[in-house]
Amino acid sequence: MTANWLRNETDLISAAVALGARTVSGWSWQEERLASKAQPIATDRVAQLTTSIRNGFDPLGSAFCRLRSPETRRSVGATYTPSTIVASMLRWAKAHRVEPVRIVEPGAGSGRFLVAAGRRFQRAELVGIELDPLPASIARANLAACGFAGRSAVLVRNYRSIVLPATNGATLYVGNPPYVRHHQIDANSKHWLTNAAKSLGYDASQLSGLHVYFFLATALAARPGDFGVFITAAEWLDVNYGRTVRELFLNELGGQSLTVIEPTAQPFEDAATTAAISTFAVGSRPTRIRVARIADSKALGDLSGGKLLHRGRLESENRWSHLTRIQRVTPEGHVELGELCRVHRGQVTGANRVWIAGTHSDDLPVSVLFRTVTRARELFKADGVLSDASLLRDVIDLPADLDELPHDERKSVDRFLRYAKKVGAAAGYIARTRKAWWSVGLRSPAPILATYMARRPPAFVRNLAEARHLNIAHGLYPREAFTSEILNNLARYLSRAVSVRDGRTYAGGLTKFEPREMERLIVPSPDILKATAATG
Repeated sequence: MTANWLRNETDLISAAVALGARTVSGWSWQEERLASKAQPIATDRVAQLTTSIRNGFDPLGSAFCRLRSPETRRSVGATYTPSTIVASMLRWAKAHRVEPVRIVEPGAGSGRFLVAAGRRFQRAELVGIELDPLPASIARANLAACGFAGRSAVLVRNYRSIVLPATNGATLYVGNPPYVRHHQIDANSKHWLTNAAKSLGYDASQLSGLHVYFFLATALAARPGDFGVFITAAEWLDVNYGRTVRELFLNELGGQSLTVIEPTAQPFEDAATTAAISTFAVGSRPTRIRVARIADSKALGDLSGGKLLHRGRLESENRWSHLTRIQRVTPEGHVELGELCRVHRGQVTGANRVWIAGTHSDDLPVSVLFRTVTRARELFKADGVLSDASLLRDVIDLPADLDELPHDERKSVDRFLRYAKKVGAAAGYIARTRKAWWSVGLRSPAPILATYMARRPPAFVRNLAEARHLNIAHGLYPREAFTSEILNNLARYLSRAVSVRDGRTYAGGLTKFEPREMERLIVPSPDILKATAATG
């Protein structure tokens, strides 16, 4: 339910104040400054908002998301959680064997988790922590409208700086910690991350996103008997900086389950991102941990689905998302792609502006210029077959031994190398690790080329143009000589059968296939591919 008359942020703070935001403990000077602009709200509108909130809607939060664009909110990690996901997470909490005496929502936003938890746990203290004073005021208004003001507090503070008093029972930590990339996090915060992680015996990466800070702050604050459920972007399951969260999950937090929501399910309405729900019970160390992957957030239930994995599996793996997948049964007559082909990522130039031909290389001999796929979109546009290389760019690939060049070509090559060195091509990391800094070392043409990172399934393309490829693509190199018909059918099968579920999906919806992951794809055997060619 929406309130279209909420046209600007002044309307929002006016509505929050009218609903009783000031009656919730923790009112801050930042909120008071906003409230100084508040205008009177008609009684009937206040009544309509109150009814809407008590019926389970979030009209002020929805208006906030409408008034601040997804891009603006994403810069501070403000992605609001749909009610269906909130309900499932709290069903898990309700089924937990312990009734909480306090519920904490870090990064509370409009307080969607707190309000829903207040209905389920009718005697628990409700604490929201939110750095932005406007959504903090909205959270207060929602709590007050539901009659929870007397047992609620909202703190306009940084979550990691909060020290809550001890309680005589369990605290439930629940919410959607904000996702902000590392380059938007200040140096003081990164210093805190390093020191806080070291206090628990971990080395935290400076590349960590903000949600890592929230897991760490929770591990430091929580006590045995506390429990929680968070929804975050799923990339921490696989990336190097996510190791800190994986270790906290297995150890200090007492991880109970992981549920990955397929990116195609669009778990968040205004953000193309992955989602992972993690549940934990501090002080526990379960022998088995439940993992699941679902295609529709409406099927979450109480997060009790999936399969049980021995914790040793998670302890021994650096990447976890593949553990949530149901292992495919290999059909009779099918094999892994790696049985047929080696998969190699394309070459890194180290300086595309130098090694991709242009006006700076006009007088180079054609013998050192190679038509090359340099952009993934060139494969997407090929529609399964790359037969014309004329639209591709040339990459300069000089021999490591320049004496191999004919005398009449050496002069122009030397001129080019003086230019390349002048613009820094010899000083880059990639160039310094080569046998000869000037020799890119392109691989031979691969019969099948494949994209490996996009917000869609990979494109598998027959490379009839015999183009080389840079590191924006993988090359599939047969382990034995296959006929063109078999290769054609293999490429067609892969294009039809492979989906984003087969890869590793990151926040933002990007799906990536590493070479070894691509080699694990299941494909028909050569005999079946040959028979398909014969009957095709």
